[in-house]
Amino acid sequence: MMASMTHPPFAVTVDLVLMTVTADRLTVLLQRRTAEPFSGLLALPGGFVGVDEPLDAAARRVLADKAAFAQGEGAWLEQLYTFGDPSRDPRMRTVSVAYFALLPAEELAAAVSAAEDLTLAPVKDLPPALAFDHAAIIAAAHDRLKGKLDYTPLALALLPERFTLRDLQAVHEAITGKSLNKPAFRRRMIDTGWIEPTGERETATSFRPAELYRRKP
Repeated sequence: MMASMTHPPFAVTVDLVLMTVTADRLTVLLQRRTAEPFSGLLALPGGFVGVDEPLDAAARRVLADKAAFAQGEGAWLEQLYTFGDPSRDPRMRTVSVAYFALLPAEELAAAVSAAEDLTLAPVKDLPPALAFDHAAIIAAAHDRLKGKLDYTPLALALLPERFTLRDLQAVHEAITGKSLNKPAFRRRMIDTGWIEPTGERETATSFRPAELYRRKP
């Protein structure tokens, strides 16, 4: 007969890396912690996963509870990576399943304005100390995002329904942190087949009105 085994306290959490582009900079949503550990420090919105709760459901719940999004609303979430350093949480052994998403700037701005403990911070200029291992989680999400730009239309999630190629290039430059060659970028985006012209031009601009594009259905 096998001897019974005892296990130390162990928990699973979800942490959300919610990114957008504001003022031509890639930013991430952070929340000020009010409880120990790391009280007073900024952290990613997150929470413990219930015993009978699926991971994706937990991520959606945190999105609703801590980032002010209605339960089940919009936001595409992608599972990023699992972080399980034994020392990442001083309370107990905790494994975090991180999710990330790109959201329009106005949606995250609305979340920030509705909650005093939320803020948007530039990914390239994060506060010097974040709670837990959240700086590493943000860095992993940024690397994943940069890696996917060339083969997925991910950046379109940050643009309105109709946009210019100038708008699209600005988003790519904010994510990569690099200036892109304008003609080469435009040719590449059109060749992907992800976007199509609308036949319309932008209005209320001091420049020559640029052609408006949209994501292909």
